[in-house]
Amino acid sequence: MAEETLPGTTADDGPDSIVLHVDMDCFYAACERLREPEIEGEPVVVGMGYEPGEGHGAVATASYEAREFGVESAQPISTALERLPRIEGLGPDGDPAAAGHYRTVDLEFYKEVAADVKAILHDCADVVREVSIDEAYLDVTDRTAWDLAASGDRTLAEGFARYVKQRIAREVGVAASIGVAPNMSTAKIASDFDKPDGLVVVRPGEVRSFLAPIPVEEVHGVGPVTARKLGSLGIETAGDLAEADASVLEAEFGSRGRELHERARGYDDRTVTPTGRPKSLSRESAFTEPTDDIEDKREVVRALAADVADRANSRGAMYRTIGIKVVVPPFDINTRATSLSGPVDDPELVESVALDLLDAEFEETTVRKLGVRVSKLSFADADQSSLDGWESAGAGGDDISDDRVGDGASDDTSDDAGDDEPPNDGGKTRSHEGQSSLVEFD
Repeated sequence: MAEETLPGTTADDGPDSIVLHVDMDCFYAACERLREPEIEGEPVVVGMGYEPGEGHGAVATASYEAREFGVESAQPISTALERLPRIEGLGPDGDPAAAGHYRTVDLEFYKEVAADVKAILHDCADVVREVSIDEAYLDVTDRTAWDLAASGDRTLAEGFARYVKQRIAREVGVAASIGVAPNMSTAKIASDFDKPDGLVVVRPGEVRSFLAPIPVEEVHGVGPVTARKLGSLGIETAGDLAEADASVLEAEFGSRGRELHERARGYDDRTVTPTGRPKSLSRESAFTEPTDDIEDKREVVRALAADVADRANSRGAMYRTIGIKVVVPPFDINTRATSLSGPVDDPELVESVALDLLDAEFEETTVRKLGVRVSKLSFADADQSSLDGWESAGAGGDDISDDRVGDGASDDTSDDAGDDEPPNDGGKTRSHEGQSSLVEFD
């Protein structure tokens, strides 16, 4: 059934937007499993203000396995422990199958993983709005289309979204659920529709029928208080809200009532606006098997450096820092960087510095993944600084870091050093996702 058009518009005013809402599944728990692959599939609870062995703090996120025991985000740790005991302190009569792993929030590590996800999102879309550490909107209208793929069973937009999901899973090792729709509010609802690891596509002509059966509290902008007031009016679903008298809603809720009415009917004229220019650009590649072959490592770094420099140039960005990331099995993350005297746009320098950083410390190291990054970006039209006196990696400048974290995950897939090309072509049970969000994307 075709959607109605807004007053004053026609169906041929232009192509419908294609918005992706990318929501990482139980992100903090997923990050912990990167470090400790042996707890994959077991209940994991990550706590804010929590110390190992203690009972204070609150749940930041709970894995789906932990939720089966009634553990929820923002719940006191003491309550969580009543429902799901700590496996580490389990007595001889305890049941390991009814216990979970409790971990303390490690934002620095989560931000490191989120930066890898963010780099992929910015590579896949020209317009990205980063909402939090584990959530973002992408406008990919100029990258794909609502047209059917050659197979005729799905849209090109679905294939593009699947490509984004697969890159995140392959290159970072965490799962994302993605909703695809012609507007932001519908895309957000769609991303939550089939978690975890879901992909739900709502085509332009299907928005209203997709929204109709969902509970009214899931309509964007409807909180618990508004949902109760709507319930008193006999409005329980988005379909009820769409069919309601707009004047009655406006009398009850003011101008917001008419806005909610339009959202329930599938209208949302907000555009995806970027949260600012990126602070860095990076590219990573994982080996099929960990390797210590220096020529293999150097070949990958050369390709990554060329790709990153090309991306910076295409965005009109200059950079003051060039760095590498080396991931050592199982998941020890090492970063090294060199600061320059001023912003430059120099692909050969990116390659040279990246190779020097690799050779200086990791020539004989077995690695599972390599990355190259340029940061401290400048988008202003200005003369490049002289390269004389740029600091070496061992100079101890502010941009040199050695971030090490413990146990990690295996990755049995590889990414050739160059860009993947998204494909031109590519269920529905409901579950709800929640995580207490602590920080914005950097």
